[in-house]
Amino acid sequence: MKCQREKFNLQRKYAYLNCAYMSPLLKKVENAGIKGIKKKRKPFHITTSDFFEETETIRLLYAQLIDTPEPNRIVLIPSVSYGMANVVRNLPFNSGKILLADEQFPSNVYPWQSLNKDRFVVKIIKAPDSENRGTDWNEELFNSIDEETRVVALGHVHWSDGTLFELKKIRSRLDEVGGLLIVDGTQSVGALPFSIKEIRPDALICGAYKWLMGPYSIGLAYYGKKFDEGKPVEENWINRKNSEDFTGLINYQPRYQSGSLRYEVGEHSNFILVPMLHAAIKQLLLWEPENIQNYCDILMKDALDELQDLGYFIEDRNHRANHLFGVRLPNPELLHALKNSFRKNRVSVSLRGEAIRISPHVYNDELDVRKLLKAMREPIFASKH
Repeated sequence: MKCQREKFNLQRKYAYLNCAYMSPLLKKVENAGIKGIKKKRKPFHITTSDFFEETETIRLLYAQLIDTPEPNRIVLIPSVSYGMANVVRNLPFNSGKILLADEQFPSNVYPWQSLNKDRFVVKIIKAPDSENRGTDWNEELFNSIDEETRVVALGHVHWSDGTLFELKKIRSRLDEVGGLLIVDGTQSVGALPFSIKEIRPDALICGAYKWLMGPYSIGLAYYGKKFDEGKPVEENWINRKNSEDFTGLINYQPRYQSGSLRYEVGEHSNFILVPMLHAAIKQLLLWEPENIQNYCDILMKDALDELQDLGYFIEDRNHRANHLFGVRLPNPELLHALKNSFRKNRVSVSLRGEAIRISPHVYNDELDVRKLLKAMREPIFASKH
């Protein structure tokens, strides 16, 4: 796969290695949004079918991306917290233990903390301070699942450092105790292969503005059979039975759309954001997540070897993703100097906890990597003189 920079409007003077913060818009995604804005100029051209057809197409495309034969289990949501709220509201348990990986993004923490503390215990599984951090963390998560475990909620990768979680192994253990696997895929789906068929999550919730290359304030959720009879967090007209018939909307309908479609957000037909997301997912299917992983691996391999030689710590490549990884400093006192170096060299990465989070994509090239290395060498060399 060759560099795809020409498909974006990126300035050459910046090295943007920060897709985990927010993806830049593809030109075709930007154009789809502009076209959607212009469409609202002439609302007489917006028909009843426009409220449904493009979202149905997105379901079909996204089903291919996450490898599921059931597109009607996919719904549009405005945010991860919204998608998780539907999960937490409809748990098929009255009590038990909820396991969370430590230091997750708040959208996959606050909803679980809202559960009744007299009936549910939220247990945080901390990352070990060990040489084999990824292996040991997965082992700790696996061994913490017992007969009282009702839910394990985590990402496919950890959002701050790219640690890979062994979801298939965790799923198998949860099958033994009757627990649910709830996955926040925001930092992986679109750039890392994900198979509903293989992993079998009970819910997969994703914001679209990162690795799905979409706009802000829209996302996608997959809900499994355990949630088919649940009650959504909002009561809107479009998630009710027969809402496609505009002439009958005042024949108030007590029944929801079947299965997962009841969880779709109101006004999900958004005539600006939906076409943008549509264009983004089409492009991802052309690229394919496995090719994105391979591209990032080849692009960054030599650079990561050099950073390790300089004293930076990076998780073993077998236990992290190629599109998102954390780099820990040899000396925490270098952090301030490193921030200044990134700013001076116009390198965009993120600081998350104790890690520098680097997240390349197919728009990055060797010049971006050279800028990154220069910015990370300078504080090390300065500290030795």
